[in-house]
Amino acid sequence: MAHFPTVRPRRLRENPAIRDLVREIRVHPDNLVMPIFVRPGKKERRAIATMPGIAQLSPDEALRECEAIAKAGVKSVLLFGIPEGKDAVASWGSREDGVVQQALTAIKKEIPELLLIADVCLCDYTDHGHCGLIQEAGERSLIENDSTLEILSKIAGSMARAGADIIAPSDMMDGRVQKIRDELDAAGFKHLPILSYAVKYASSFYGPFREALDSAPKFGDRKSYQMDPANFHEALREARQDLEEGADVLMVKPALTSLDVLRALRERFDVPLAAYQVSGEYAAIKFAAQHGAIDEASAVLETWTVLKRAGADILISYFAKDYASHL
Repeated sequence: MAHFPTVRPRRLRENPAIRDLVREIRVHPDNLVMPIFVRPGKKERRAIATMPGIAQLSPDEALRECEAIAKAGVKSVLLFGIPEGKDAVASWGSREDGVVQQALTAIKKEIPELLLIADVCLCDYTDHGHCGLIQEAGERSLIENDSTLEILSKIAGSMARAGADIIAPSDMMDGRVQKIRDELDAAGFKHLPILSYAVKYASSFYGPFREALDSAPKFGDRKSYQMDPANFHEALREARQDLEEGADVLMVKPALTSLDVLRALRERFDVPLAAYQVSGEYAAIKFAAQHGAIDEASAVLETWTVLKRAGADILISYFAKDYASHL
């Protein structure tokens, strides 16, 4: 092969027009999903201290926010709920008048073209903050897998009836995709896709999210069901199992610490892949930018590009509304 000085890669970096011409990876607003947090009440916007620019929104304010999101060019939102009450069995999660259900119905009526993704988990709705039901075993409290699936499927069905376009289980219980698929099919929602949190690592980057939902575990941690960040091959098994159970889209989170997993999934599975740029990743960029350490816009667009380069088709990011226009 020819070499320097005949070969000069810098020729294709000479000016913006050339760089745009040969750019390999492009992020489009169609690929973005904006998460929102829904709380009870009316005209409520409660700022989240560890996530500057993000707030808990009552259903009417969530509708207003979705109007702004759609105007910015983002076509999909992911909804999480802060219920009026919490109990040991997450009963508020499946209520037809729950806060997320209210928001789904209102948004679908007013902005029918906006794609509504409903997160399905128990941690939002349990008083103990865990993603599954509690089983007492002597002096230990264990997270029970199989009975949790019944509750998850009820929540999924409720979200579907309220107007969700996609169901996204995030609990990491074994068998939940199959159980939810069966529930949706039996209820007449065979057309609704499942976006599975297939690879969800137990991460320190979830801290601000837990403040946003008041969902931190009241005891222990979530390492008995969320994955060990040290494990790679386990991620491949989890993804394969979810596909076999009926998942239509696979998600990896946190995004930036899982680039190797994204690439591996991209090479093995011919299905859409989502990467969730989680609350701690959002906060790290926000606070660094506020202190002048980095340029926020450049950092956001760079991270999105890197996630696409690693193999992600869909980017879930709290920056989506603010930076869609930059694309």
